[in-house]
Amino acid sequence: MDFINRVSEFSKTSPILHHRRSYPRQPSASMSSSYEHDAEPLRRNRILSSKLYFDVSPSKVPLIYSESYDIAFLGIEKLHPFDSSKWGRICRFLVSFGILDKNCIVEPLEASKDDLLVVHSESYLNSLKESSKVAMIVEVPPVALIPNCLVQQKVLFPFRKQVGGTILAAKLAKERGWAINVGGGFHHCSAEKGGGFCAYADISLCIHFAFVQLNISRVMIIDLDAHQGNGHEMDFAYDSRVYILDMYNPGIYPLVISFILSCYISLNIISTLRDNFANNDPF
Repeated sequence: MDFINRVSEFSKTSPILHHRRSYPRQPSASMSSSYEHDAEPLRRNRILSSKLYFDVSPSKVPLIYSESYDIAFLGIEKLHPFDSSKWGRICRFLVSFGILDKNCIVEPLEASKDDLLVVHSESYLNSLKESSKVAMIVEVPPVALIPNCLVQQKVLFPFRKQVGGTILAAKLAKERGWAINVGGGFHHCSAEKGGGFCAYADISLCIHFAFVQLNISRVMIIDLDAHQGNGHEMDFAYDSRVYILDMYNPGIYPLVISFILSCYISLNIISTLRDNFANNDPF
């Protein structure tokens, strides 16, 4: 699945850097207990009533993709360095070389509002009805000038399809031993804040669905993207069921001041490599 990747091992001399971060202070035990008592039954009911988990034919491979993943509208997608059509190119490449049969690809469902409310608040989802808000998240200012009905169709709908793919990938991985969602992995989005071309917290949603539907008690996120996964780190900062290994370049977006999570390892890859090369020990 998109958020579970290969683990890269460093030598014993490579420093693992634990940091402190400017995330919100952990709520008091009484406040946390009261909130969870009210929120968890509703979250569980939403997960159990969701249609995103469905049976997949054995003739399909556990690779999830939809042509709806790609984002293209009047060329404005070219105003951002992120390649918003890469998902389709990946699948076409695999099909053209005979590695993948396009008829064996699994197409996910779009995440509904109730699905998204498993993690996101009503106020956050409502904020996405403002094109200016979406423009800030995808970092393409002209999106603010586009009617929101088109933004929903051309930008947010593809994101919601990818969310459905990430959630389904967990189910397929449990059943088949592996699964890949070609899209998703929106690690800059948390429950209350999007950014970095990430509008929905598909990683957090996938994990909460897995806790309820797949009888999973612990999860490890291995994030090897060059950018820090500040979104899922925010969502699981105080959840001991989720262990996070994040390897990133601290000199690029999101430039978050680091902190110690309950189960978190931050690998400052630039500092690590710089120190190792200085000692003639690159690995």
